[in-house]
Amino acid sequence: MSDTQTMIENRPPSVAALFLERVAATPDTEAYRYPVPSAAGRGPDDWKSLSWGEAAERVFAIAAGLIELGIGSEDRVALASATRVEWILSDLGVMCAGGAVTTIYPSTNADESAFILSDSDSRVLIAEDAAQLAKAREHRAGLPSLRHVVVLEAADAVPAEGDPEGWVLSLADLEKRGSQYLAKHPAAVKERVSAITADQLATLIYTSGTTGRPKGVRLPHDNWSYMAKAMVATGLIGKDDVQYLWLPLAHVFGKVLTSGQIEVGHVTAVDGRIDKIIENLPVVQPTYMASVPRIFEKVYNGVAAKARAAGGAKYKIFQWAAGVAREYAKVSQDNFHRTGKAGAPFPLSAKHKIADRLVYGKIREAFGGNLRACVSGASGLAPEIGYFFSGAGIHILEGYGLTESSAASFVNPGEAYRTGTVGKPLPGTEVRIADDGEILLRGPGIMEGYHNQPEKTDEVLESDGWLHTGDIGELSPDGYLRITDRKKDLIKTSGGKYVAPSEIESQFKAICPYVSNLVVHGADRNYCTALIALDEPSLLGWAAENGLGGKSYAEVVAAPETNRLVETYVQTLNEGLQRWQTVKKFRILPRDLDVEHGDLTPSLKLKRPAVEREFKHLIDEMYEGAREA
Repeated sequence: MSDTQTMIENRPPSVAALFLERVAATPDTEAYRYPVPSAAGRGPDDWKSLSWGEAAERVFAIAAGLIELGIGSEDRVALASATRVEWILSDLGVMCAGGAVTTIYPSTNADESAFILSDSDSRVLIAEDAAQLAKAREHRAGLPSLRHVVVLEAADAVPAEGDPEGWVLSLADLEKRGSQYLAKHPAAVKERVSAITADQLATLIYTSGTTGRPKGVRLPHDNWSYMAKAMVATGLIGKDDVQYLWLPLAHVFGKVLTSGQIEVGHVTAVDGRIDKIIENLPVVQPTYMASVPRIFEKVYNGVAAKARAAGGAKYKIFQWAAGVAREYAKVSQDNFHRTGKAGAPFPLSAKHKIADRLVYGKIREAFGGNLRACVSGASGLAPEIGYFFSGAGIHILEGYGLTESSAASFVNPGEAYRTGTVGKPLPGTEVRIADDGEILLRGPGIMEGYHNQPEKTDEVLESDGWLHTGDIGELSPDGYLRITDRKKDLIKTSGGKYVAPSEIESQFKAICPYVSNLVVHGADRNYCTALIALDEPSLLGWAAENGLGGKSYAEVVAAPETNRLVETYVQTLNEGLQRWQTVKKFRILPRDLDVEHGDLTPSLKLKRPAVEREFKHLIDEMYEGAREA
């Protein structure tokens, strides 16, 4: 048996147990960094740290406080908060109390929040602030099981008329109660942790879903313990790493990153404010960061737009450097897979060195200067954007997984990564491609099932453990997986041709620096069309240089000049497509797609049916009087 197999098979029953091991091993080592607004309220934030020992004090107090409130084995405690260090401490506190965390995105509306609280039968809600408290209060009468709401922001933990006594308390109050409980029962938390079994429910994550009511995915403790060991076994993270964690922790992708960190013991800087990413990177100087493709697309579009705005020679230099980056990345990756050594022939390497001095170095500085690798997941990254960053020294390792598989089922293996694929399975995970191309997964990361929905569980989980992912993919002879589309998103034109919308959408994002989102339509139609949303900062920068300065975003997207601009990029896209894939007509949307309007999930995945419903009039317009194309 290999060392990797031994490490995975001899895993403890829970991440709570792993946490106790980590605290005992390195109590004085830095665990978390988190921002605190500067004293004057102006200028950059101050950053504070918690050692593993200090984190444990708070986690134990939270756990004991929950025990004192009556939380027992597998009792659900909901967490409705943005990503912040208190989220992690609370999550660990619930697990160390033997309870199970139900995650709720802070952007979830009051009705859906109430559905999740009710369906999960949550006994306690840990709410970030007054806004999250108000959602629970609005539906309190329909939530008889909800005994307490713990508010992270102490100033917002204000009871209202009609609240039962003790229904609202602050996190500080909970920790105080926990400390008092521990003074009388010092072994209480460790006893709870030692009683946890591998099959005990740890987390209930409701899929944000692209259609219908969310389903609660039941993930037992063993899922997270396996993920912690398997992630470290890949060699992607080490004890000296500094992780910048901004992803939503209510999402399985963000949550899994906390498990790997506990196993290896590196530092994590936590701040979920997306508008602070650019400001934080040079301060945190991470060695690795996980992200979703939209962030890389925004950075790429921003760099391209800035170079275009500089005009003339600078834009030509950027275009040349971008081409060199892509060529260098492709050649270098190919060389590595053929010879085990990256690099390129001298002429290309010489050009790359010049481009690095002129362009790439500045991009790496913007990421903090120490970035060893980024992990990208949740949806596909356009390969041409991946190659650009790879050539610029920002190595993006794409991965793949689902909420139902505890997030990380595949990841690209370090230096041996291959842009355009999601890499190889994590140690201990099996993969199979069904006859229709669907990806099937089996292993210790697979969910127990959907909460209260056995019939839905039976639809995707076979009796022998194989999970139907709903994604279509291809395995290379050496085991790299490439995702080609969602099974349910594949469309068939009225001419009988199959089209993968995400492939076309991905290609367009690499071609057009102004695009934010693209929705290709064509099911049962005789040609394909597209709804195009444009990135506001990039577009307004272009507008200022092209006689449209001072106009609003809505005015710019409606301008004929903008339509002509986008048309040139659509023509370039079509040149690389099969005839039946080409986008015959398009419409520019009056606004960008976002989470608030229900166009995107909180993890920024496209909710295709929702977008097509809202903009049905534009789609119908593109097919009026259509003849066979």
